[in-house]
Amino acid sequence: MRCLSCHKLSVETFCETCQTNLLQASVSKRVVGTLEVYSFFNYQHIEDLLFTKHTPQGFKVYKALAQLSFKPFMQKFTQESQEKVYVVGVDEDVKSGYAHVALLTHEMKMKNVKVQHAKLMAQNKVNYSGKKLQFRLENPRDFVYTGKKGIEVILVDDIITTGTTLIEAASVLRENGVKVLFGLTLAGVN
Repeated sequence: MRCLSCHKLSVETFCETCQTNLLQASVSKRVVGTLEVYSFFNYQHIEDLLFTKHTPQGFKVYKALAQLSFKPFMQKFTQESQEKVYVVGVDEDVKSGYAHVALLTHEMKMKNVKVQHAKLMAQNKVNYSGKKLQFRLENPRDFVYTGKKGIEVILVDDIITTGTTLIEAASVLRENGVKVLFGLTLAGVN
């Protein structure tokens, strides 16, 4: 197979050179509402890769990006804390044969980390891509949570732009007796 970035022969989706030079996660922190959200990449730096999310190629791209960012983060996080924590992805809806947020959360599964797949689903499936804040506020996702109550979770989404989705998701989780520790996203818009 070939590296998706430089097209050199590679066993991995991205060759070692591209992983080192182009895809090194640089964690940034942002606060939306009362929620701390950490993003691994700047949106503009991996924009072309993010656009693959609803394509067959996106499966490999999102899986590789999750292995380069979410997995090492959780390995370090579990070394520092031995308490059980849960992971909840935002609207792990299957499109084009897979759920891109589920690919991210799947890589976070570890001994003390339990992933609750498809437990926070949006009832309003309107597309927010490229929409202004006012549109997002007028068209909430209307999340329904069907997972465990009385737990601590890390909330996961692929991209944070305005933060309205994560604010709404965290609010629904809190209403259901779930403590949200923080949010994690693959990419953030500055």
